[in-house]
Amino acid sequence: MVEEVENFVGKDTANRSVEQIQDKVEQSLMEHGFYAEAKNYILYRWQRTERRKALNSIINELGDGTVMDVLKEIQKDFTTHEYSLVVLYEKFSGFCKQEMPHSERLAALIKAAVELTTQEAPDWEFIAARLLNFQLSKKLEKQAASAGIRSFYDKLRYLTEEGLYGSYILAAYSQQEIEEAAGFICPDRDKLFNYSGLDLLVKRYLIRTRLHEPAESVQEMYLGIALHLAMPEQKERMTWVKKFYDLLSRLEVTMATPTLSNARKPYHQLSSCFIDTVPDSLEGIYRSIDNFAMVSKFGGGMGMYFGKVRAAGGNIRGFKGVAGGVIRWMKLVNDTAVAVDQLGMRQGAVAVYLDVWHKDLPEFLQLRTNNGDDRMKAHDIFPSVCYPDLFWKMAKEDLNQPWYLFCPNEIMTIKGYCLEDYYGEEWEKRYHDCVNDTRLSKEV
Repeated sequence: MVEEVENFVGKDTANRSVEQIQDKVEQSLMEHGFYAEAKNYILYRWQRTERRKALNSIINELGDGTVMDVLKEIQKDFTTHEYSLVVLYEKFSGFCKQEMPHSERLAALIKAAVELTTQEAPDWEFIAARLLNFQLSKKLEKQAASAGIRSFYDKLRYLTEEGLYGSYILAAYSQQEIEEAAGFICPDRDKLFNYSGLDLLVKRYLIRTRLHEPAESVQEMYLGIALHLAMPEQKERMTWVKKFYDLLSRLEVTMATPTLSNARKPYHQLSSCFIDTVPDSLEGIYRSIDNFAMVSKFGGGMGMYFGKVRAAGGNIRGFKGVAGGVIRWMKLVNDTAVAVDQLGMRQGAVAVYLDVWHKDLPEFLQLRTNNGDDRMKAHDIFPSVCYPDLFWKMAKEDLNQPWYLFCPNEIMTIKGYCLEDYYGEEWEKRYHDCVNDTRLSKEV
């Protein structure tokens, strides 16, 4: 059969098209009685033809021939029928309208791949990620062409001049080192992402122009972070750049949001979590709220301890029963978290803490409920209660024992010490001292 096909091809140059050769192979299989093989071969040819038609149809609909390489790679890496381009084209056809501009059609193709993702065919999410990465690369190519960017070093210079990249990177590394670092980039590692992960990185963490267009690829982001983290290294610094880049780009480790967002940028705040004790004064409370706003502005979250703030109904400058309590201040913290939304990447994050012996505890426990006075609610912060060991000892002994609530400012005024500053046996001793002091107002 092989000889027959070779003779057919060699006899006439007109017989050398792919279709004619495949027709001859099919004919030879039938003539020699290989009917089952011929049937499978016919089915194989039909499937290949359908996939080729789907490939060409998608390219025609997008009006962009450069997507061919991506689609062929998808065909090569995802070979089972449920990931056929025929399936993708059928779904895409439902989204793609005649009047739809070409700029929106690629987004429709990505949407089609996302919606094909099911429990039975989960890898569509990886196919969608490849298409999303292609869309990102097209935007970056267009931007690079308009800005005259030809290398990674050119990009860093351009972004630094635009105020989008920290000048300390170019100050710390020579042009030769930056170009060496650019050689570490491995674009194939983009294939490790599913759609959800890549979409999150693109929307939240990539550097964007002031017109909100992405200005770097995912791999360039990882390399920029690696350059930032390796700056303090005194020996073999470029080796450390590569180590950091490899760990990040292979998804072997991940960084906290402030590091992903801020490393390599002018405002390079890399920490996630901050804590603050809110003082019991107007100036101190607003200073703490201002501190939280600044932390949130650069991607950090804060834990704020309100145990020192006087309870509702407490005294202010000798005037009895005029204090508003901690809840009103927590409401202000809540609104700050919503307003200062970490440069639009995510909402501000804050946890508020109160002692289990604080008089405002009942209202504090209702902070995120949907019933009651909405002016006393804070739905966007995370409340936590601080429990001493004594509370759990008493609960274990008898749940019906009385537990007393105090105003911390009243304790300080009358007793001369701050109960919240103690712990362990000393705290228990002073708690019982407060319970037995008739001068202190208390709730049970």
